[in-house]
Amino acid sequence: MRSRARHTIGRPARKIAGFSAAALVRHGLGEATDWPRVWRAHELERSYDVVIVGGGIHGLAAAYYLASRHGITNVAVLEKGYLGGGGSGRNTAIARSNYLTPEGVAFYDRSLKLYENLSAELNFNIMFSQRGHMTLAHNDSSLRTMRWRAEVNKLQGIESEVIGPEEIKRLAPPIDVSADTRFPILGALYHPPGGIIRHDAVVWGYARGADRYGVQLHQQTEVLGIETSGGQVQKVRTSRGDIATKTVLNCTAGWSSLINDMVGVRAPITTSPLQAAVTEPVKPFLDAVVVSGSLHVYVSQTARGELVFGASVDPFAQYSMRGSLDFIEGLAGNVLTLMPGLSKMRLLRQWGGLCDMTPDYSPLMGTTDVDGFLVDIGWGTYGFKAGPVSGEQMAELIATGRTPALIEPFGIGRFLAGRLVGEKGAASVGH
Repeated sequence: MRSRARHTIGRPARKIAGFSAAALVRHGLGEATDWPRVWRAHELERSYDVVIVGGGIHGLAAAYYLASRHGITNVAVLEKGYLGGGGSGRNTAIARSNYLTPEGVAFYDRSLKLYENLSAELNFNIMFSQRGHMTLAHNDSSLRTMRWRAEVNKLQGIESEVIGPEEIKRLAPPIDVSADTRFPILGALYHPPGGIIRHDAVVWGYARGADRYGVQLHQQTEVLGIETSGGQVQKVRTSRGDIATKTVLNCTAGWSSLINDMVGVRAPITTSPLQAAVTEPVKPFLDAVVVSGSLHVYVSQTARGELVFGASVDPFAQYSMRGSLDFIEGLAGNVLTLMPGLSKMRLLRQWGGLCDMTPDYSPLMGTTDVDGFLVDIGWGTYGFKAGPVSGEQMAELIATGRTPALIEPFGIGRFLAGRLVGEKGAASVGH
């Protein structure tokens, strides 16, 4: 990448990601005309070794690891909108590994470890802030669940413990831990490695990395159908033409059932909206990510000072992503129950996304009855946390033809076999 640094008083101007500070300023003012694209645009080719449906974190991570670790570069990522415009751009960017089942803990911990080194690997700052994650307990039953999770976490080597109200107040001063509140706080599951990450940066970093290895990223390319013959994938029909391929990976969120239907693969998934909101930016005052399963609310503060709020999925299945007054009224009331001092803050905006929920709150990953059709779907509200590990493991499966041990428990056949991976106790508010 060509530097445009100028020298003043014998010293070079400061460079950022290969560009001088002056070049960045000129670009911001619209004066730069030769700014390079982060990833390239391509004509759609007639065949690819692998076609990935979905240009979010999961699809881009799978493409990146296919190319970088397995040398499979004849790959097309198809996105009907723009990269990161689906669930990847609508989530609240929380990362943690303090889940309930041993299978879930091991899986999400691998993802957390990949996130910790991802900026260095991609040479792109994903702004990972490991500020700690607290799940509050308001009654004896919740506190028992927190202790259960803490013991499971410790057995898996995860840093996680139950703390009391005094420690909660020290870590998050705005929280009301007094005994005379409507929902007294008895304790919390504290997970120091948890935190928040800039979701757009993860998308851009994986996209740029995949592009540099030769993967083709196709935006505004909708999948219209998938053709099979003798139980084997043969072709993908898109809005820009047909593609011959033997391998298709479904990495969509919200629309995964529609892609599955194209090849006749049935999965126990329901799609529901998930809403979130953000306030005006203020001086940073909340370090930890705070979650309350009983109140169905979570709160974190971004690097810009905004407070990000969210709740559980809406109590009905549909494809609408419009915000609702009922949601924001309930959310605001629950947030103020935890932090009364926030009453004067102004809400800037709210948004919604689509979540594919499975009966046991765990994903569907691996092969299907259709040869060459693989799935990485059913992520509910926790897909962002799993982006790196999902891409890594699905890439290994495609490259070797063997299901990695880390994702074997999440196969689509577990429901018929009765081998559920029940994570509802660790995802009661979705985060």
